[in-house]
Amino acid sequence: MNNLPIIGGSIAAVVAGILVAVFTLFPTSTISGEYGIMVDPTKEKQTLFIMARVAIENTGTLPLTNVEVNYGDGDIDYLGTLKPGQYVILSPPQGNSLQYVVVKADGDVYVTKAYREPIAMPGMMGS
Repeated sequence: MNNLPIIGGSIAAVVAGILVAVFTLFPTSTISGEYGIMVDPTKEKQTLFIMARVAIENTGTLPLTNVEVNYGDGDIDYLGTLKPGQYVILSPPQGNSLQYVVVKADGDVYVTKAYREPIAMPGMMGS
């Protein structure tokens, strides 16, 4: 019997799992020409509450204009303009379901990201 298809399928599944983990656990920049943006929504479950934040950075060479952050549940922040290299941290409104964030801006910038939960480190708050 030839086990090569089983081994090949197993290797492909492991590689796919690693790629999903990398793109889920670590923030990545979305670049389209001279416009680039990094969106990193995180939520950390503490003992008594959930701490959530959305980090946004203009990673492109041109300003991003008409930046809109949609937290879902009808909660939206309008940031206006982000200069190249500008980094902001936002707090979603209290009571938000913390499922996803959609960031839009002029220049066909449109990014949807689910909240990620950082790995708890021993000795850190909430772990």
